[in-house]
Amino acid sequence: MTEEQNLTKGNITPQLIRFALPYMAANLLQALYGTADTVIVGQFTNAAGLSAVAIGSQFMFLINGLIIGLSMGGTILIGRYFGAKQNKDITETIGTMFTLFGAISLALTICLLMLVHPVTMLLRTPPEAFAQTEDYIFISVLGIAFMFAYNALSAMLRGFGNSKSPLIFVAIACVCNIAGDLLLVAVFGMGPAGAALATILSQGLSALLAVVYLKRRNFRFDFKLSSFRVNTQKLKILLILGLPMSLQMSLTTVSFMFIMATVNQMSGVLGSAAIGVSAKLNGFTMLPPQAFSAAISAMVAQNMGAGRPDRAKKCLHVGISVSLVFGIISFGALLLYPREIIRMFTPERELIAVTALYLRSFSLDCILVCFVFCLNGFFNGCGHTYFSMGNNLLAAFLIRVPATWLFSRLPGATLFTIGFAAPLASVASIFIGIIYLKFGKWERLDLI
Repeated sequence: MTEEQNLTKGNITPQLIRFALPYMAANLLQALYGTADTVIVGQFTNAAGLSAVAIGSQFMFLINGLIIGLSMGGTILIGRYFGAKQNKDITETIGTMFTLFGAISLALTICLLMLVHPVTMLLRTPPEAFAQTEDYIFISVLGIAFMFAYNALSAMLRGFGNSKSPLIFVAIACVCNIAGDLLLVAVFGMGPAGAALATILSQGLSALLAVVYLKRRNFRFDFKLSSFRVNTQKLKILLILGLPMSLQMSLTTVSFMFIMATVNQMSGVLGSAAIGVSAKLNGFTMLPPQAFSAAISAMVAQNMGAGRPDRAKKCLHVGISVSLVFGIISFGALLLYPREIIRMFTPERELIAVTALYLRSFSLDCILVCFVFCLNGFFNGCGHTYFSMGNNLLAAFLIRVPATWLFSRLPGATLFTIGFAAPLASVASIFIGIIYLKFGKWERLDLI
């Protein structure tokens, strides 16, 4: 398997699709082993256990967003240097990124272990699910270092145009996680705690095998202790590129956690479980736009580094066109067959009915996010991560959050009403993104 691929030459459409498909498959497997927690806990416990996994997962999505955002900063910077053929800068970037991630993961783990109880309270967890949610979050936090390790390795490889190796690593984690869920939840009856333990153990194994694989391939980074050092210039650039994306992803998750808290107040444990199931389904429907967004970022970064902005812009158009096909299919499936799809997660009829209400309105977002994600991927690849952050946070906190609160206060409000908040926010994000694209400022970046 080739660890590096030049994305600055060749036919854009097949090249982008070939790069995006392994990324999509990797995300699908991640969603599968995340969904395995929900499905297996839902089948072998009750609504309280399902609610615990839903709420705990939302919080871990917040942490995962921070990690992925920083990782994408590494992808963009490595892609830029790779496109410009600056090998010394690439090596310094990798060493800095790994060292930075190690320090952050240690600090985050220590801090969050002391905040498990306050966080569980802040999320307005229903009393029936409180203890199980605490257990799920506590165990998940212990695996933060593994999350950082996997994402750092994947980000590095994608910067080189390699999306196939990360697929292998996550496939291993998926198989191990599902097997662990069945053993710890179904056999030993550990509930949400067992699901969390299975997840962190599988992620740790995946990261370890990834390092062993790359060392045996004589990859350009040797993983020796002496190579883990910080270059201050690269650290500054990584943070400038990565922090906006981390804040964007984490705070966007906070906005969805607000939806969860609002629904908890309005509908209790049943509504909480419904939003949790919807979030898992949403994870699948967002796979294509997320994959093409990441593929666009890497491809655009290489082309901007090589001084080819026109080719970079063509990547955006191709990405939107292809991901839109998937978006329309997802929208149709959730709109027409919500009950049949939800039944895979839970046999409880009342929960199926409540979840279907939310999905019938929320499903509009399946189409709209194709534009949102691809525009974000393009601007991020150009290095304009601050704009992407500002646009997404504006949509989240000036539209999605207020709309959720207002819709929940309407007479006779249901989850169907609340479901319109997300599509409304996406429309605003698309409008602002198109305006920024027309101005052409994305072609200039003095940072690198």
